[in-house]
Amino acid sequence: MHSNETFLYKPLKQKNAAYNMWLAFPGCEAFAMSSLGYLWMFKTIDEIEDVNIERIYSDTVHTHINPSEVKLLGFSFCFDTDFLEIFKMLDKYGIPLKSAHRGEAHPVIFAGGPVVTANPKPYSAFFDFFVIGDGEDLNLKIVSLCKEFKDKSKKEILERLAQIEGIYVPEYSKNKVKKITKRLENSIYTPILSEKAFFQNTFIIEVARGCANRCGFCLASYLNLPLRFMPYEDILKDIELGLSHTNKIALLGAQLSAHPQFDKICEYIYNKIENGQKIEMSVSSLRVDSITPEILKTLTAAGQKNITLAIEAGSERLRKIINKNLTENQIMNAVEIAVNAGLKGFKFYGMLGLPCENQKDIDEMITLAKKIKQQYKGFDISFGFSTFVPKPNTPFQWFGRESTKSLEAKSDYIKRELHKIGVSSSVSSAKWDYWQAVLSRGDESFSDFLIETYKNGGKLGAFKSAAKKFNINTDYYALETYCLEKELPWDFIEIKPGKEFLIQENKRLRSYSD
Repeated sequence: MHSNETFLYKPLKQKNAAYNMWLAFPGCEAFAMSSLGYLWMFKTIDEIEDVNIERIYSDTVHTHINPSEVKLLGFSFCFDTDFLEIFKMLDKYGIPLKSAHRGEAHPVIFAGGPVVTANPKPYSAFFDFFVIGDGEDLNLKIVSLCKEFKDKSKKEILERLAQIEGIYVPEYSKNKVKKITKRLENSIYTPILSEKAFFQNTFIIEVARGCANRCGFCLASYLNLPLRFMPYEDILKDIELGLSHTNKIALLGAQLSAHPQFDKICEYIYNKIENGQKIEMSVSSLRVDSITPEILKTLTAAGQKNITLAIEAGSERLRKIINKNLTENQIMNAVEIAVNAGLKGFKFYGMLGLPCENQKDIDEMITLAKKIKQQYKGFDISFGFSTFVPKPNTPFQWFGRESTKSLEAKSDYIKRELHKIGVSSSVSSAKWDYWQAVLSRGDESFSDFLIETYKNGGKLGAFKSAAKKFNINTDYYALETYCLEKELPWDFIEIKPGKEFLIQENKRLRSYSD
């Protein structure tokens, strides 16, 4: 416990625990303390009386638990390049990178998060096991079993873990592994407020999990199906808890405004502000077609000046292909509501290089920007783009990327054209997105390639030289469009609605462009 932290639960102060574990975040403390999933995992395990758990980050200097006494080490794995920080942290504490090189004196090491739920194969040589899916309840089962069998061999512990649904043990799991989807009876919120957090002293509440829109490229949507909502009464209760400690709250969810009582939640907060309570509120993002005057009235009253809207593509044709069914009229209507509510601007999020994209689709994004600028002169708009990365367990997992040269030309074009009309924009690095695609569709042959990349500094050149050294055809993973019958490295993971559904959805979406 640190002096800059406020605990919203009662940690057990005097633990006489013989079982020690670390929960590791492969990033700095500021990011870790703004990660709702990571903090909630810590809370639930910290409430176990006979387990001593400590948070560690990439910038941790001193640990309370001696590294030699750590029995269990769990990593959050949310981004493809997190392996670089994970390797660095293992090296820092003298732990061999590959599980085969670790002995009984080393901790049992596991990972959970979207990257390894979607495709753990590239990392199977480095972790003893993986959590596949929602980890809230699964983590408690893991800790309970590992603690119970702490005096047994790693082999025996891992054999028993392999029998638990939702756990993949590379050495011992024989059959398909089912992704765990938790029923959300209670809402999840920030259990520890921190002055050092990137979102300083901000109380985050998960309002919804999943997204029913199922855009063809979107891992977050397919990985978190079905769409689930937190109980309305719980959300209000937790808002009260948060506001008793801070005036900053944030509502989290991929499809926030689809919550059946979202307008009522906003009204509840708005009434508090109207009655003189100072509240700063933000939202993760909103769908264009669900923006209402009531929602934006609350956001502006709570001090939010801009919001992010994901429109993904410039043309209605391409939005229909990717399953982002938004019309231009809906986008313009959202701007109109925002202007009337007193909002200062929108940041639109889009993607370049989507399957079936053509030049006209890009030009229509520029035309849309021009139309908004001309019609609403005081309203600020900006654009943020990434380039398409094929993700496992999505209908677009079979599609390869365009060449980096082609994507860079598109990036330069759209930035230049938007700049001409006074609209700022940013585009993710096509070169880095290429390597993200390689990792996303990678397999168990990657272990030495990943180690070599890490040892050479983890920059773009390090990826390239490591691939050359180990004769890995990275274009095959990033650029190749696979046939729908191809066996994929992650097919052993059972994620609803299943591969057959993804194939049918892929065919359906493709049919729009035929």
